[in-house]
Amino acid sequence: MSKYTPVIGMEIHVELKTNSKMFCDSKNGLGLEEEPNVNICPVCTGQPGTLPVPNQKAIEFVQKAGLALNCQLREVSKFDRKNYFYPDLPKGYQISQYDQPLCQNGVLEIPNPKSKIQKKISITRIHLEEDTGKLVHPKGASYSLVDFNRAGVPLMELVTEPDIESGKEARLFCQKIQQIFRYLEISEADMERGQMRCEVNISLYKKGEDKLSGTKVEIKNLNSFRVVEKSIDYEIERQKAALENGEKIIQETRGWDENRGETVSQRKKESAHDYRYFPEPDIPTLRFTQEYVEDLMKKLPELPDAKRKRFIDEYNLSSENVDVIISDKNLAAYFEQVVSEVQEKMNCGELNVDKKKCVKLAANYMVSELQKHLIEHKETIDKVKITPENYAELVGFVAEGKISSTAVQTVLEEMYRTGGDPSQIIEEKNLLQVSDEKHLEEIIGKVLGEHSKSVEDYKSGKENALQFLVGQVMKESKGKANPQIARELLEKKLK
Repeated sequence: MSKYTPVIGMEIHVELKTNSKMFCDSKNGLGLEEEPNVNICPVCTGQPGTLPVPNQKAIEFVQKAGLALNCQLREVSKFDRKNYFYPDLPKGYQISQYDQPLCQNGVLEIPNPKSKIQKKISITRIHLEEDTGKLVHPKGASYSLVDFNRAGVPLMELVTEPDIESGKEARLFCQKIQQIFRYLEISEADMERGQMRCEVNISLYKKGEDKLSGTKVEIKNLNSFRVVEKSIDYEIERQKAALENGEKIIQETRGWDENRGETVSQRKKESAHDYRYFPEPDIPTLRFTQEYVEDLMKKLPELPDAKRKRFIDEYNLSSENVDVIISDKNLAAYFEQVVSEVQEKMNCGELNVDKKKCVKLAANYMVSELQKHLIEHKETIDKVKITPENYAELVGFVAEGKISSTAVQTVLEEMYRTGGDPSQIIEEKNLLQVSDEKHLEEIIGKVLGEHSKSVEDYKSGKENALQFLVGQVMKESKGKANPQIARELLEKKLK
């Protein structure tokens, strides 16, 4: 067991999906434009004499994030200038926030890898700033080009306390943050497209010493949850080995080299005073009333944790199924539309089964079969052709025993491909399950006559023989026999 314990804090940058940029009316394309420098203006390119005007919607988005993460919203906030030189920073400084952020002192609970009790990760602050442009490096060229499309895009930064202790905890935290931001509809937070960028501050301390006594190393620009976890786990082991060899840890910025599977040194780490923060003189102080905050609270949607609890309590679903369904806000909404359609069919007498059974079947097939098709075709539920009404109808067929579980897969696949009506597909493919007892008794009589040894085995106490006979009935009926009814009729015949 190591004598060193990791201390990890995170900085998460998220591009907000407002219509315009942070301090001007240029279109916010999140830097994803195909052509360089098309959504720019004198303000976001830092031309002399221009003045910034804050984006009200971006401010509201950050405050919604703060409320969702149990933060305190400041009544008074301001913007500051953060001074540093970089080729894609057009003004030579970044309008950001320093000592009076919009949100502070929050907390988010994540699953605890070591215990059933949720782990609390404290959030120090959430502030708002403008994104930089980006450098383009033409292949084989000895120069770089600057694309300012992303310059001025509203960028939210969330900073945690050093409460994280492993790569897995960091990954779980980032995944939950992404899910919440998507529920709030303030950002897609797509890491692969640069809309959510993670940075890690990590140090190790010897047990018995001060928690923050270690030297902090930053790992920048982590672009996937997998990389967040892998880079942290690697860095913990790197620092442990260095300390145990008597080496000193250098305060620096490191990056992740995917090919080598390790962190690599990039530059010496700057301190806050190196940025020479001072209040932004061109933007007045922001003041917010309690009435304004209460109005924002009313606009919050049902968040993932609350939805998870409600789905388990209201629909009596397994936590594993609920976790998959609520992972996507649109999938959760689709599921509830299906439940509503089931209820409607029951109200009008079209469906005569237990609602709880239907709801569970809807969830099970959504998590297994439907999810399989979504993953295979790399699609989201909002692109699916299957209407909630047709999905509910299919679930009804299963609940009433009209089609087998094997047939469901066939029908659902066809529905996914064409958006067709399940009853029509079932009829065309002749998939209706045989539940007529007279017809089944004929099949059972034939099976029992052909498998007299299995009949003797069952009567001598071998229960497996019954399952074999059920299988033979299914085979004889070409999979159309209702297995439950077939089993019951076999048991009666074999008494």
